[in-house]
Amino acid sequence: MLRISERAEERGERANSIARAVDVSPQYWSKVVKGRGVLTAQKLTALVDLLEFDPDEQRELFDLREVAKGHSPFAEYSALFNEQLMRFYGLEAGAQSIRSFESAVIPGLLQVEDYIRVLMKADVTTGRPTEVEPRVNARLRRQRRLEGPDPLELSVVMGQAALMYRVGDRDIRRRQLEHVIAMAEKHPETLDIRIVPFEAGTAIASLNSATFHLLSFESARLPHLGWVEGAAFFEVAEDRKWVTALDYLFNQIQSSALDRDQSLALIKEIACQG
Repeated sequence: MLRISERAEERGERANSIARAVDVSPQYWSKVVKGRGVLTAQKLTALVDLLEFDPDEQRELFDLREVAKGHSPFAEYSALFNEQLMRFYGLEAGAQSIRSFESAVIPGLLQVEDYIRVLMKADVTTGRPTEVEPRVNARLRRQRRLEGPDPLELSVVMGQAALMYRVGDRDIRRRQLEHVIAMAEKHPETLDIRIVPFEAGTAIASLNSATFHLLSFESARLPHLGWVEGAAFFEVAEDRKWVTALDYLFNQIQSSALDRDQSLALIKEIACQG
């Protein structure tokens, strides 16, 4: 919707006039703009004609519509997560590949159940103890993308601190590290894990980067998207400038990381230390 909003602004089209042109109420158009509504194919056709998108952009917008109208596999958890998180989980479920950076925690798609549970209990935004287990189950469900006949291609860069912090007791940390090793060895073609060691940590510190992910899709017409996450802030990054900046950040950080074999060797060394 960012591209549509930008084009509408360029052409001086106001929200009310667009709503009339595509025959929806201003209230529904507001939902569409916020990613909470999906236009029918007929109405999207009227919109792209009104805003005069070129044929390639039109095809891309219709591809995005197909992704948006797909049933979210996490719909049953909609009461637990806000709209931005639900949107990200839907995009994650449809992505072909994801590049992730985490400076201080094991990425969610690689976390073992007890590690997840400790994090959820400590998450001040959760608030209710009764929400812990459903949130644990939702994260475990997301991890299914790493398995199956069409697994997600996941490339992860972590700071060494993510391996060292004790989340829960020593046993949980050891099992968590062993799980990361096992997953990397089980999926050598689709899972790449790199560690930025403490001695190269200046790369992370100088870039002052928070957790972020870059999502790519099978269709070449679908744009790359980002996800930026902090302690109290997270959102899908659609702006091409944002996504380009995140791509640059990931490449910079990855260039300071150990190679795959060295990274696994470091994880094994820390796991053996208990």
